[in-house]
Amino acid sequence: MTNGQYAALVPRLAGLRVLVVGDVSLDEYVFGHATRLSREAPIPVLEWMRREIILGGAANPARNIVALGSSTTQVGVVGDDAQGEQLHAALQGAGISPAGLITSTRRPTTTKTRILSHEPPRLPQQVARIDRLDRNELTPTDEQRIIAMLETHIPQVDVVLCSDYQLGLLTPRVVDSVRSLCRFHGVLLTVDAQGNSHYYRGVDLFRCNDAEAAAALGRSLETEEEFRAGLTELQARLQARLVIVTRGPEGLSLLGETVEYVHLPATNISEVYDTTGAGDTFIAVATLALAARVDPYATAHLANAAAAQVVRRLGNAVVTPAELMQAATAAQHIKT
Repeated sequence: MTNGQYAALVPRLAGLRVLVVGDVSLDEYVFGHATRLSREAPIPVLEWMRREIILGGAANPARNIVALGSSTTQVGVVGDDAQGEQLHAALQGAGISPAGLITSTRRPTTTKTRILSHEPPRLPQQVARIDRLDRNELTPTDEQRIIAMLETHIPQVDVVLCSDYQLGLLTPRVVDSVRSLCRFHGVLLTVDAQGNSHYYRGVDLFRCNDAEAAAALGRSLETEEEFRAGLTELQARLQARLVIVTRGPEGLSLLGETVEYVHLPATNISEVYDTTGAGDTFIAVATLALAARVDPYATAHLANAAAAQVVRRLGNAVVTPAELMQAATAAQHIKT
């Protein structure tokens, strides 16, 4: 397939219905101007410039899905707090349905506050980050409320994406419910997991990065032979139709039931500014492509090209159809 043919696939990513299930968060960016060093500690004193709020966690792949022309409903949990109200409003503002959210009185809305020093014309530099979160699993009551949301929404979509940030939403019971409902209703199931890979047996796509794959396998992955053997074992263990392991500057590796192992090099990038959210963009594009019946090799090419775009920007970012078409045209071909 030529690069022009890859670009021609991008319009097929629009018009799909996606349910995103996972740990949602608010990403707060506080910008300040460094005026001096503190007398109290060897740290800069920042004078307030501005504050920005961006959807994070599992809401970030949802943003990317909407940006590419498909619709999405978010399933997740927020706290009974001001941040939960902000997250509701931010989802609606981004064109994401919050109909699958539940409000819990037992946990806060996950909020990640990044403090940045900004000295124009230089790019902002992160000084510190403070996370407000609860890593405990859902209470049985909240777990049942999430499962009720799944029962309502899964019959209405083309594909379900589980985005597991390890913050307690995707319990074994919730994952089992997602899988059984998808099978019963003939809905595609994709997963972006930062751990607990053993939860996700029998899915259509399992994605993780190289460090997460190595942890799941209990051994290092460095050489191409080790990646080939590792993906073979991981795919067999999980009985997944397709496994993709992203490898940062080394690109990605993939293996599936109907596709042989391949290594796709990273797209040439002139500048990497912030890798935050690149995995979210990758899984969003891969999910849409598979739901649109794009073949696995082309799916990997499109997702790889999309992720290469967002690392040029600060924080969680999205890729537009026009940007993805341009990136897919310029990106390298798959190499075995």
